[in-house]
Order: sequence, then structure tokens, then C-alpha cells
Amino acid sequence: MVCSLPGVGSLPGRRSLAGFASALLWLAVVLMVGCSTDDNKYDETRDWSAEKLYSRGKEELLAGNYKKAINYYEKLEARYPYGKLAQQAQLEIGYAYYKDKDVVSALAAADRFIKLHPNHPNVDYAYYLKGLVNFNEDLGVMGGFSGQDLSERDPKAARESFEAFKEVVTRFPDSRYTADSMARMRYLVNAMARNEVRVAEYYLRRQAYVAAVNRAQAVIANYQQSPMVEQALIVLVKAYDALGLTELRDDSSRLLKLNYPNSQFSLASLHKRPWWQPW
Repeated sequence: MVCSLPGVGSLPGRRSLAGFASALLWLAVVLMVGCSTDDNKYDETRDWSAEKLYSRGKEELLAGNYKKAINYYEKLEARYPYGKLAQQAQLEIGYAYYKDKDVVSALAAADRFIKLHPNHPNVDYAYYLKGLVNFNEDLGVMGGFSGQDLSERDPKAARESFEAFKEVVTRFPDSRYTADSMARMRYLVNAMARNEVRVAEYYLRRQAYVAAVNRAQAVIANYQQSPMVEQALIVLVKAYDALGLTELRDDSSRLLKLNYPNSQFSLASLHKRPWWQPW
């Protein structure tokens, strides 16, 4: 006698399972079609022209809705990749990221445009945008260190900003962005020199005199047009005096008087400061 589990292998059970599976399959198809239909209804831009996508992107950009602007521009580039509007959208995507304070994406967009369109009439703006992204007007205000060693703070962004503006000035002298790039370069030079001097002064206070001398000399060598050179010379005088290098101290003092005759610092007052006053 052969025994079997109840219902298994019986004809009614097979039909029931087959019907249930068919119902599940049909339900899945209906759901997929429904979702697809909803997605198509949601994307109102599916039939938009390049001109309309660009126009809406521009409207959102001017309104300060940067993420929406990027969305329209990216759809334009994806659907109409070979037109002039797509190229312009690439530039404005970078600007939108910049305004949205997304530094990494803004730089990537500018670099991508430069790589794809090195001879584009507006490539000067891509370099200018790179300079803007890395430009920081508070660069020279070295506040809020939280105990961090000043020598560990490397103003890499300032140097990269300077190099980007320099590209505009040297490669595109007639660009509409040249004058502003030059002004920002002057600011960056002073900011970077100020940073170096403050690091030198920090070393001076820590009695790391050789390091202070090296930083001060770097300012004099690399930022000759900056007003911070005066402070760098003062650091040299103080550091050389602390090291007992009187000849170098006196040479630096004479150089200070020659170039800054109205300087309030003098070698005679070097050892007359109160005992509590720091370097």
C-alpha cells in the first residue's frame, strides 16, 4: 500500500496552485504598468524642447532654486547632447553648484567643460568659475583654530584660486572676466602673505626661531608686492636677535628702514618692551 500526504498530487490542488500563480503574475504586470504610467505622468518635461528646458532652468537659476535648475539642465544635456544649449547648460550647472555651495561638484563641472570644450568661446568663464569656487574672502582672517598648529593650515584653495584667475588673465587678456580676476589675484596674494606672516609670528612666540626665519624669508621672496613684507622683516629682526645673529639682525633692520621709513618698529625699541608683552 502506497501512502501519500493529503492533497499532494491531487488534481484539484494543482489547479488551485496554477490559478494562484497566474493571479500573482497578472497583479505584478498591472502594478508595473501602473507605476510606469504614473512616472510618465509625473515627468512633465518628457516632450519639452531644448529651448524650453534651458529656459526653465534659467528661470530656476535666477530665482535661486539651484537644485531645480540643475535638474532641468541635466535633462537638457541628456536629451539634446550635441546642441549649443547643452554646452551652455554645462557651464550653468557649474555656476548653480557654486551658488548652492557644492564646491566639489562645481569644480568637477568646470573641469569637465574645460576638458570637453577647450576651444569654446566661453571657456574663459570656466576658468573664472574655478577661481570663484576656491576664492574665500575670509582666507586671511585666521580665526577659530581650536588649538590647531598654524603651520598645519595649508591654504591650498587660495593657491588653486590664484592659478585659475591667472589662467584667465594670461590666456584671455580681452575677457570680460580679466579685470575682476586681476583684482582677486591681488587680494589672494595679500591673503596668502598674511597667512605666512601669522605662521611666522606663531613660530616666534613658540621660540621656534629658525622656522620663523624660514617663513618670513618665504614671504619676502614670494610676495614682494605685498604690504605684509614689512611684518616679515620685523619677524626676521626679532628672530635673528633671539638667535644671537646680530649681523643678520642689523641687515634686516636696515632693509626695514630703507623700504618702510615710517615703520613704527625699530631695532632700538626691540629690548624695551614690557616683560609681559609677547613677541
